[in-house]
Amino acid sequence: AVVAACAAGVCTMVTAKPRTEEAMFGAGCFWGVEKIFGKVPGVVETQVGYAGGTVPNPTYEAVCSGKTGHAEVVRVVFDPAKTTYTDLLEIFWKYHDPTTPDQQGPDHGSQYRSVIFTFSPEQDRLARASVRILDEAKVFGAPIVTEVVSSAPFYMGEAYHQKYLEKNPHGYCSHRLRSPKLGEILRAGL
Repeated sequence: AVVAACAAGVCTMVTAKPRTEEAMFGAGCFWGVEKIFGKVPGVVETQVGYAGGTVPNPTYEAVCSGKTGHAEVVRVVFDPAKTTYTDLLEIFWKYHDPTTPDQQGPDHGSQYRSVIFTFSPEQDRLARASVRILDEAKVFGAPIVTEVVSSAPFYMGEAYHQKYLEKNPHGYCSHRLRSPKLGEILRAGL
């Protein structure tokens, strides 16, 4: 948005930065998750990394060992005037299997767990409500095992992981649209 900034009777036009919010999701290999969220209108930035563990500043190799407790996550910065947290939750649920503990497709290990890190009481309320609504509707055919936890320190992944599938369009990705009609159920309940 362009706004007028005035001082001492002189006004200039400046571009105001949009107010942004942060969200963070773990849904298996972070390459595919980042690619999906990066295409959502209103998402300003995505970064892949690690969160939820006990080891500060972990490396990819350490996280893959399963000994750090970290999940592969995507940090999403979004403009709430263009997309809502509910929109992001819908995307999260549609593109992974939240019923498989520590697994997404062929990827196994606690780093691939389904997890939502929340940054406000409202995000926590919406995330927990979405689990309840989708579980009650039996959308996935098995109980949801997704963790909903307060935000944890985010450790940025190595540079070669950032926007990996943009740089390597034929790279590995097990994420696909799994539940296209889930949005109707979710929005009716939220």
